[in-house]
Amino acid sequence: MLDSVEAVDLTQLNAVAAGTNKKTPRIVAAGLGGKLMGTKSLVDATAEEISKQSLQDFAKITGQQRKEEGAASTVDKDSKLHISEQPWNANNWWKHINWLNFILVVAVPLYGLYHACIYIPPVKTLVMAFILYVFSGISITAGYHRLWAHKAYDAALPVRLFFAFFGAGAVEGSIKWWGHSHRIHHRYTDTHRDPYDARRGFWYSHMGWMLQIANPKYKARADISDLTSDWIIRVQHRHYLLFMVLSAVVFPTVVAGLGWGDWWGGFIWGGLVKAFVIQQATFCVNSLAHWIGTQPFDDRRTPRDHALTALVTFGEGYHNFHHEFPSDYRNALKWYQYDPTKVTIWALSKLGLAYNLRTFSQNAIEQGLLQQQQKKLDRLKHKLSWGTPVDELPVWDRDTFNAKGKENGLLIVSGIVYDVKKFIGQHPGGQALVRASLGKDATTAFNGGVYAHSNAAHNLLAGMRIAVIKDAEVHGNTFAVQELYMGKKKDI
Repeated sequence: MLDSVEAVDLTQLNAVAAGTNKKTPRIVAAGLGGKLMGTKSLVDATAEEISKQSLQDFAKITGQQRKEEGAASTVDKDSKLHISEQPWNANNWWKHINWLNFILVVAVPLYGLYHACIYIPPVKTLVMAFILYVFSGISITAGYHRLWAHKAYDAALPVRLFFAFFGAGAVEGSIKWWGHSHRIHHRYTDTHRDPYDARRGFWYSHMGWMLQIANPKYKARADISDLTSDWIIRVQHRHYLLFMVLSAVVFPTVVAGLGWGDWWGGFIWGGLVKAFVIQQATFCVNSLAHWIGTQPFDDRRTPRDHALTALVTFGEGYHNFHHEFPSDYRNALKWYQYDPTKVTIWALSKLGLAYNLRTFSQNAIEQGLLQQQQKKLDRLKHKLSWGTPVDELPVWDRDTFNAKGKENGLLIVSGIVYDVKKFIGQHPGGQALVRASLGKDATTAFNGGVYAHSNAAHNLLAGMRIAVIKDAEVHGNTFAVQELYMGKKKDI
């Protein structure tokens, strides 16, 4: 008797996935900058807590949760609910709102948009604002996202410094915070632990998740030891507020002010408006990319591919591909699909500033495409009638068939009894042949001995099954039998 195989330790694996099994330097953003990184209670989770909750979630999915577990998870009516679990009303609505994020992504941008409407700057300022928009946008997609969050490639020091500085100007948090949240998103896509859970609606995944106080019950962690080992990430996180102000506000204001005297335009257009547009573009990856488009690789989860999303997100719109192959430096596979981030990374590699560009094999990609196409075909096939399944047919012996066959319009093809009586008059040109086959085994004649029938004819025949012959060689796919027969015939 073989020894039993040891099962994996779920807690140990969760510790590995969350990075709690490693001793890594704790990086704390100074002062107000620390509060810009989100709620600590959402990531302050142990491997044991994650494992316990994962088992409970798995039990719910598989329907195996015991009644006592369900009772234990029921919230005590007498206990105090977290604000996120309380309904909104006139007395507590203000408690539901993350006011710091509200100021950063709503109040300040509205202030900037208002002044942008009443102040039209020189063309030089608009050009500078667009350039900074590209710099910060690419720093998020090529830097924060593909370089650091997914390790899709490696970059030289100047590139990493560029991404760290201009990425801070997007006002989306530090590399460490952004990368950690994004890894949690991939680990827990479309679950309560997904920071921007698309199942909760377009608005929630776009901005609502930042503007509402999150439920600490759904805390989660991901391993970011590789991020904290990078001195650039450590410095940027520790001094994020300084980097954010310098990149988002001071830099464009000084450039426009010293360059052509437009201090106010640099502040409004190069600073506030630019940051607002980049934020909204990034938010579209969480919302629009989970809402419109196709799912050529997997439809079990919400990510989708769409050219419009790619257009507004620097090429991040082929999101279904990205969630299936997250460490691929590309989002768009086709040459004509818009993905300036991919082109930027490729161009940097040609200049020697990026290397180890990671891609999934074409075989793996085509496997995913084929499997999804097969799922769609299977769904369509399930909607059609293909006759009674062979394993559900009654079994007759040959004496039973001989007694019923000719008089009842029955014949045998590949070990299956078919009732063709009602079809005889509809047969296109072979009525006499069908009548001559009644009560007999017509396998050879049907499969090319007299006629090589079309695929439609085989499908039509399948709808006439009524029984199988005991101890016979039964083949429900008569078309495949005919193909085999015709192939053998060619060899004769």
